[in-house]
Amino acid sequence: MLNTIRGKLLIGFFLIFLIFFLILNQMVARNIESGNQKMMTDSLIGLKNNSNAYVRQSFMIHHFANDELYFGQIAEEMAKDLLHDTSTSLALYSVAGEKLYATDATLFTADGDDLRQALLGKTAYRITYENSTASVLFAFPVIVDGTKVGIIRFAKDFTLLYEQSTQIRRTIFVTAMAVFAAAFLFTYLLSRHITVPLVKLSMASTEVMKGKLDTRLTFRRKDEIGKLAANFNNMIERIQDQITTIEQDRDELEELNQARKRFFDNVTHELKTPLTTIMGYATIIRENGIQDQVMFDKGITHIVDESKRLHDMVLKLLEQSKESHVGDRVSVVDVGYLLGDVSETMTIKAKRYKKSIRCLTEEGLFVNGQADKLRQLFINLLDNAIKYGYAHSDIEAKAELASNVVQLTFTNKGPTMSPEHLSRIFEPFYRVDSTKHEADSAGLGLSISKGIVDEHQGSIRITSSLEQTTVYIELPYKRLERDEE
Repeated sequence: MLNTIRGKLLIGFFLIFLIFFLILNQMVARNIESGNQKMMTDSLIGLKNNSNAYVRQSFMIHHFANDELYFGQIAEEMAKDLLHDTSTSLALYSVAGEKLYATDATLFTADGDDLRQALLGKTAYRITYENSTASVLFAFPVIVDGTKVGIIRFAKDFTLLYEQSTQIRRTIFVTAMAVFAAAFLFTYLLSRHITVPLVKLSMASTEVMKGKLDTRLTFRRKDEIGKLAANFNNMIERIQDQITTIEQDRDELEELNQARKRFFDNVTHELKTPLTTIMGYATIIRENGIQDQVMFDKGITHIVDESKRLHDMVLKLLEQSKESHVGDRVSVVDVGYLLGDVSETMTIKAKRYKKSIRCLTEEGLFVNGQADKLRQLFINLLDNAIKYGYAHSDIEAKAELASNVVQLTFTNKGPTMSPEHLSRIFEPFYRVDSTKHEADSAGLGLSISKGIVDEHQGSIRITSSLEQTTVYIELPYKRLERDEE
C-alpha cells in the first residue's frame, strides 16, 4: 500500500492529522492544567490569607500573647469558625506537628509531605486522585508577630474542577475526530477516483512481468487513462509474438549448451582425482626424498598407476572425439583388493582434511566389471566422505559377501541430510549446499557413481540419520570355476 499513490495520500493525511492532533492535545492539556493550577493556587492562597487574618484577629480580641499555648486552647473554636467561613474541612496542629483538633478526623488520618514542609516553616500542598475524585491537602504555618504559633491544614475538594477539565478535553477530542473522519472520507473518495485505474494498470504490468502475457485491461474510459490501457494491450500482443520467436531459438541454444557443459563437467570430474593423487604423492616424495624407502616405492607405484589411468582417459576422450566408440573390456575384478588399494591411495587426501580411512574387506570378492570404472566409483564415494564429513572422524569402507552379492558400504560422520535431498542426490548437477562444496565440484560425482553401478547391474542407495551418512552398494557376485569345484 505504501507504494501506491492512494496509499501515500491516505497515510500522508493520517500522519498530518496525527501530528496535528498530538500537538492540539498537548496544548489543550497544558492550558487546562495551567488553568487548573492557577485556580487551585488562588483558592488556596485565599484560604491562607483569610485564615491568618482570622487567627491574628482572635489573638487581638482575646488579648493573647503570641504563644502557641493559647493557639492550642482556642484551636477547636477557631477550627469551627473557619469551617463555617470557608466551607472547607481543616485541622490545627501544634508547632511540633501534634494534631490539636480536626473538623473531620477521617480526612487527616496520616501525615504527608505538606505537613512536613509546614513544620519546616514552608507552605505546601499535595494533590490526591482516587476513585474519580481530586482532593488537596494544604498546610502552612501560622505566624503571629513574627512567631510561629501553630499549623493549619485544609482538605479541599477539587473534583468538580477536574471533571469540567475532563469534559472539555473529551469535547475537543470528539470534535477533532469528527473533522478527521469527514476529511479522511473526502480524501479517500478523491484518491480512489484518481488512483483505481492506475492501480489496475500497475497490477496488470506486474502480471506481465511474471510472464502472464494473456493479461488485458478493459477500461471504459475515453480519457488519457483509457488511451493508455489500449496502448498497453497492443504492446503486450507485440511482446507475446516476439517472445514466442525468442523462446524457440533459446530452447535450441540451451539444449546445445547443456550438452557441451555436461561433457566438460564429466571430463573435469574424471581427470581431477588422479591428478590430485599424483600431486599428493609427488609432494611427499619431494619433501622426504628417498629417506623413507617404503613411502618412496609406494608413492612411485601410485603415481605410475594413476598416470596410466589418466593416460587411458585421455585416449578414450580422443577416441570419442573421432566418434570411434570402442567398448571397455569387461573382466573379473577383485573388488576387495581394489577397494583396499583405493583406500590407501585416498589416505593422503584424508589426512589433509584431518580424517582417517578404515578399510575392512573379505577375500575373493569377485565381480564381472570394468576395473577402471569401479575404481572411479570408489574414489568418488571416498572423496565425498572426505570432503563433507566432520574433521577428526573415521571413514569406514567395507566389502563383504552377502546372499550371493558383494555388498559395499561407505560410512562417514557428517551433517544429516533431509529426505528431500536424499530423493534427489543422484540427479546430475544437484548439490545439497553449494556453499560447502569445493569450487571445482559440479555435482556430478554421485550421478556418475550411479551410472557405473547401473552398468554393472547393481544397486546403490544412501541413508542419513543421527549425523551419519552411509552409502550401500550391491554388485552381482562372480563365482570362479575353482570355487564351484
